[in-house]
Amino acid sequence: MAAKHGLEGLSKTTALEGAPHGVTSNCVNPAYVRTPLVEKQIADQAQAHGIPEERVLTEVMLRDSAVRRLIEPEEVAEAVAYLCGPRTSFVTGTSLVLDGGWTAH
Repeated sequence: MAAKHGLEGLSKTTALEGAPHGVTSNCVNPAYVRTPLVEKQIADQAQAHGIPEERVLTEVMLRDSAVRRLIEPEEVAEAVAYLCGPRTSFVTGTSLVLDGGWTAH
């Protein structure tokens, strides 16, 4: 958790110092991304909670998310591509949260 906060601070500092040079800096903060690491976490959580793997997402990992599915790596890549696009020069020093509405609670 501390490392993530450190990256947020670094990104904001880079945004402020880079702005005069046309440099933007942002963070992309996805929720659970469908990766081998997360797939293993599903199995581990199923065992820890004594429930079948197919119930882990809705009952444990995504319980408080409005969108109850994992985000796909391609969706994260699209968000990054957007931030690198030609019409986002005014988007800097912020975080793009891709959490399916979890932080809306």
